[in-house]
Amino acid sequence: MSSTSIVLVTLIAYKVLLLGIGFWASRRVASADDFFLAGKARGQGLGPWVAGLSYAASTSSAWVLLGFTGAVYSQGVVALWLIPGIFGGYLMSWLVMGPRLNAETAARGHLTIIDFITADIGAKWKRIIGPICAFMVLFCFVFYISSQFQAAGNALTEVFGMSSVEAIIIGALVIVVYCLFGGFLAASVTDALQALVMMAACVLVPIAAVQASGGLGAVVETLHQNEPKAYFSFAGGAAGMAGLGLVMGLFGTGLGALGQPQLLNRIMSVRSQAERRQGAAITILWGVVIYSGLICLAFAGRASGIETGTEGLFFAAAKAFLPAVLAGIVTAAVLSAVMSTVDSLLLAAASAVSHDMGATYREPKGALFFGRLAMVGIAVLAVLMTLYLPKDIFSRVLFSWVALGAAFGPVVLTKCLGLRSGGAAMCAAILVGFFTAVISANVQGPVAEIIEKWGSWGLGLIILYIGHARTKRAEI
Repeated sequence: MSSTSIVLVTLIAYKVLLLGIGFWASRRVASADDFFLAGKARGQGLGPWVAGLSYAASTSSAWVLLGFTGAVYSQGVVALWLIPGIFGGYLMSWLVMGPRLNAETAARGHLTIIDFITADIGAKWKRIIGPICAFMVLFCFVFYISSQFQAAGNALTEVFGMSSVEAIIIGALVIVVYCLFGGFLAASVTDALQALVMMAACVLVPIAAVQASGGLGAVVETLHQNEPKAYFSFAGGAAGMAGLGLVMGLFGTGLGALGQPQLLNRIMSVRSQAERRQGAAITILWGVVIYSGLICLAFAGRASGIETGTEGLFFAAAKAFLPAVLAGIVTAAVLSAVMSTVDSLLLAAASAVSHDMGATYREPKGALFFGRLAMVGIAVLAVLMTLYLPKDIFSRVLFSWVALGAAFGPVVLTKCLGLRSGGAAMCAAILVGFFTAVISANVQGPVAEIIEKWGSWGLGLIILYIGHARTKRAEI
């Protein structure tokens, strides 16, 4: 059997499994709460393994396997500044914000993170902030989803030689079908499966690449002989403000996790506080394995002189260093994992449109129907954007990640820490954080990089602190 045939058979088997999970989960979907939060309001929700692994997979799909690996491969040591930021985001989300998020969702029946944000403000500001936040989610996630479609399309084109249009449409169809069946539960279970697939691949391929390069010692020695000093600089060879901007920009990427609905929904949906802590440990251990493997792969690939684009290293290494059968299985499995990440994004975006925009429904079935309809519409929009607005995966994901993190992160964090601000301050912080990040993302230079990642957060926190102080004075 040829390598291409092996990839095809594995890919079909994986997709049949995903559709089976969707059908199984569909039996537990009878309302919008079931569809968007796995029945948390009815005392169900997610266990620690599904929550922890699905959270991890939702943070780390195309941009990690392809984008992060490519960044380390091409830029060198400076790209490692992403690591402390990413793990800082894990810890803050699960252990600092997690207790309040999980407890309040159980007590008050929140369905989305926007419900949490607007829970304690007046009806006037709730009607204003809800649609604003929903539009931001929709805007950012269309970019995010399109990057996942692009990653899947690139890989399918490389493996099967099909056109990018065919590859992207096929991938989108499979995802939408199983997600329509089982909603958040199906998405979470398939993402947990995806996390295990990614872990296996991120152990197997790096070990093969390092061994083929003569071991870790030989990899380091080869790199020192062949690469410029800037490749080993933690500032990327840049000095002064340029170096600071590069480092702070990479490190600040982790802040985005604190405002991502598809991640915070996992924490909200965990069944208990004890299981939330277990989920946190699972996420962190998964991250240690994944990032250790990918760093080794990036350096081994650079040392071995693999000829590939920066975002094609993973697939090129599997093909170069593994037997044909194993390489085919790994390629298909990782490709499927990349594609299936879209499910959580689609659900979060659909809940923003059908729930957070303020629509009301006569019966639960109506909310469920419009939630599914919104998901299909968003998928179509993301496919069209992928086909007609191509851009590299890493920058497209980071743009949407940072903008949404800056909008929601400060508000959710301060509320979880017990600081109460009025509706006006919350609305101002969300708008200022979002637009500061968006504008800065389109400006070149180290100062803009710092403002995008850190200034957007700083301005939001200042506004919320002022709002908190005014609220306290009004109560005295």
